[in-house]
Amino acid sequence: MKKNKLTAGALVCVCALLMSCPGGAKNNDDFFSIVNVTAKTLQAPEYGEDDPAIKTAARGANDFAFRLSAALAKNAGDENFVCSPYSVWMPLAALVNAAGAEHKAALLTALGAAGISQNDINTAASRMLYDLTKLREKEYGEKYYYNPLKIANAVFVGNKVTLRREFAQAFMDFYRGSSINVDFSSRDAVDAVNRWAGKNTGGLITDLVQEFDPSTVAAIANAIYFSDRWAWEFDRKETKEGVFHAPAGDTTARYMLREGKDQFYYQDEKVQALPLYFKHGGGLYIVLPQDGSARALLSSMTDEYFNEIQRNSSLAEGKLLLPRFSLQNDINGLKEALQLLGVPLFDAEAAPLTGGLIEEDIPVWLSVAIQKAVIQVDEKGTTAAAVTVMTGATSAGPQPNVPFEMICDRPFVFILYEYTHDGGSQILFTGMVNQP
Repeated sequence: MKKNKLTAGALVCVCALLMSCPGGAKNNDDFFSIVNVTAKTLQAPEYGEDDPAIKTAARGANDFAFRLSAALAKNAGDENFVCSPYSVWMPLAALVNAAGAEHKAALLTALGAAGISQNDINTAASRMLYDLTKLREKEYGEKYYYNPLKIANAVFVGNKVTLRREFAQAFMDFYRGSSINVDFSSRDAVDAVNRWAGKNTGGLITDLVQEFDPSTVAAIANAIYFSDRWAWEFDRKETKEGVFHAPAGDTTARYMLREGKDQFYYQDEKVQALPLYFKHGGGLYIVLPQDGSARALLSSMTDEYFNEIQRNSSLAEGKLLLPRFSLQNDINGLKEALQLLGVPLFDAEAAPLTGGLIEEDIPVWLSVAIQKAVIQVDEKGTTAAAVTVMTGATSAGPQPNVPFEMICDRPFVFILYEYTHDGGSQILFTGMVNQP
């Protein structure tokens, strides 16, 4: 992966955005400030109790996931593509707490949470984290607890400015976000962010940032790491080489075989779809277009259609041939995609984060957004990671009458998800395989 320079006006997630102020901060050189806060307990969803506003935020995160994936897929062309929309959604949701009143509603709308309050989206994020990090299972006993998903949030703050205590408290309470003091004029800041990224992605992403612009005042970051084995593993002895019909021409791939009864399967005139379940919950949906490109399919995918696929999947007997694949991406055009989705935080003139993130009365906005993402799929399971930095089921469905065959020997889409009470299948990663 090539290294990235983060310039003035951005925050960090492993998508990365930078924040800045013109001319740098106005404090004395020896002024160091970081806010230490104690976190409240993450909020546990109560089963049988549904809050419409919280559900709006959680389901809106999936709507945001597909809208962002569609915007980014256009830039990917016929290349392989993987991203973590959730790694972008979470730091932007946190920044609702820093956005000025005139920009808060627009940011909530962009996040798929129009009409709800700042408290609602904070509560939704907290409940998501409770479910995604499997805290309920942990409460049953450490002996049986295993969480395949790790999520980390941080805000790196320049040593010449002061992080607002109100933001630091909300960031810790609802997002488990830590506050870290760095000197953006020093190489130490680069090393600190890269070490943080590596630590929180199992060492998969370690070279996210090359340098910071000295005028950077803060960087908000998210890292997400997932690694789990299949509930039903593929037999490595059945993996065979075969032809894959890539857009650039036929190539070879190593095909894993799954064959038998009791596989959940969906088919309509547009796609074949099948979920591969993980040992500890969640799954990876493989969605194969009946015709057309994977890019066109991913660009047209919506939360409603994904829910339809899940509701109408039914047990069937059949055969899946799926190539092993390993992808990595430096996401191109993330800032532009977020602007297209209506995220209002990149307006340098309006400086929409002024007064909400740091104490000093200096203009603050987002100017850079980057993400690195990787995914590895083989016979045993899946490992995926992403870092974002921003600086500055009702009907039974179709019942196949004959055994299905789903031969993924042409480009296909994948959707990695984990279950939450409020959002159902919460989307963590999306992508397309054009060439294994």
